[in-house]
Amino acid sequence: MNTNDLTAKARIRNAALDLFGTKGEDGTSMRAIASAAGVTVGLLVHHFGTKDGIRAAVEDHVVDHFAHAIAHAPNEGTPQQIAAARDTAVARMLDAHPEIVNYMRRALLEPGDTRNTLLEKLTDLTRREVVALREAGVASTERREATQIVETMIRQLGQLFLQPMVDAMWEHLTPGHTSEQDKPALNVTVRKVRSKT
Repeated sequence: MNTNDLTAKARIRNAALDLFGTKGEDGTSMRAIASAAGVTVGLLVHHFGTKDGIRAAVEDHVVDHFAHAIAHAPNEGTPQQIAAARDTAVARMLDAHPEIVNYMRRALLEPGDTRNTLLEKLTDLTRREVVALREAGVASTERREATQIVETMIRQLGQLFLQPMVDAMWEHLTPGHTSEQDKPALNVTVRKVRSKT
């Protein structure tokens, strides 16, 4: 979509998403967001009020991308096939939106009292999806719901957070090596810890 086709409110939100992802929320001023969006600070305040309002809109936008990706994943097959299709849909969405990846890495990994709201929103989305799958009979009801939610989020977000570490190690071990084909593939899985009793 052409940037000119977006509403001023959407342009502000997208500019904030980009800037928060690259400079962090604390390193981004309202004036910088307005400038990047091509609007006045007054219009930014009119639409969002404060930087907290902008952050909330950015977070909702990120969660909407996750929800959209999941909603368009194939919903047929075994529980494992459905879970894999959803994980793949989320991975494709993240590949297509590096600005979301950048934002999430900062928002979820940097310390701060207000930074856990995105995690809560993603957890709530995942809970709704897990409950729907359980009610539809395509997810186990013998396991705890909370366990399924955490496992789903680790599968979908694990690579997001570990990939920079893998890339840094690869660069350190193979300086100047331009081919990516030998780089180890990162695959995050979750295993249940078995009780010893």
